[in-house]
Amino acid sequence: MKQIYKKFTYIIILIALSLISIQIGVKDFSLIGALFNNPEDVFLITISRLPRLLAIIITGAGLSICGLIMQTVTNNKFVSPSTAGTMEWCKLGVLISILFFGGEHKLIKIIVAFIIALVGNFFFMLILKNIKFKNSLLVPLIGMMLGSVVSSITSFISYKYELIQNISAWLQGNFSTVIKGNYEILYLGIPTAIITYIYANKFTIASMGEEFAINLGVNYQKIVTIGLILVSFITSLIVVTIGSIPFVGLIIPNIVSMMKGDSIKNTIFDISIIGSIFVLLCDILGRIIIYPYEISVSTIISIVGSIIFLFILFKKEK
Repeated sequence: MKQIYKKFTYIIILIALSLISIQIGVKDFSLIGALFNNPEDVFLITISRLPRLLAIIITGAGLSICGLIMQTVTNNKFVSPSTAGTMEWCKLGVLISILFFGGEHKLIKIIVAFIIALVGNFFFMLILKNIKFKNSLLVPLIGMMLGSVVSSITSFISYKYELIQNISAWLQGNFSTVIKGNYEILYLGIPTAIITYIYANKFTIASMGEEFAINLGVNYQKIVTIGLILVSFITSLIVVTIGSIPFVGLIIPNIVSMMKGDSIKNTIFDISIIGSIFVLLCDILGRIIIYPYEISVSTIISIVGSIIFLFILFKKEK
């Protein structure tokens, strides 16, 4: 009963923040006017405000689920798409798609980014497999070093072909450009969340190690591969559509883990909705701090997320 009450509370908070988010903007907007078919308000909510809100919710949930999967398959609480280099591989994929498929549909960019990110994730896992000494901080450090190398290569190629401004668009996550017609591809992230739930118990078993998983009849390599595919796909969707957003996949699963444990099936709902609440709250802050101007959500999340991460880090050390 207590868990149901908590879930209900999360939903109420998300709805309240959503109503606040919809009404924030330079253009005057009336939710009542939209409900009663005022043409200007209906146009604004359908073209801009509602698409932005849905993009925020899907992004927050998607990145949180990615972090959950990465932390499970690596058995390390400090691994996420932003600390394993996944986002940097996605940006390299975006660069390659611009060079070779510059005028193509956004779906082409997502496919190329997905393939490059998947290769990068497998490479990261291969490095971890060949490291004898591992601790909780060494693993994400390796991922960040690998990500920095990939980012440097991306920057070098961008400068060489005068594409640095194009790539810079993916360096800062931003919801200000989300309008009807350019974000709907994010809906492809919803089936991946369902797949994650279906494989939840197997992911949890895989987190206990390859030998333990095999003894329980679980194909460890298959489960890890499925996990990496899901992470690469969701991250590619978000990076291409919204941009690179740090910390969400790192801190949200840790916060929920401290409250509810490590079972994916028992925590995936909480992780998804808390991730959405966190990104939505940071987006609201970015829109009101210097209103009517806007600070990118990735900047706000970098500041707030780093503070929360330090708190988590010190708490685990104790």
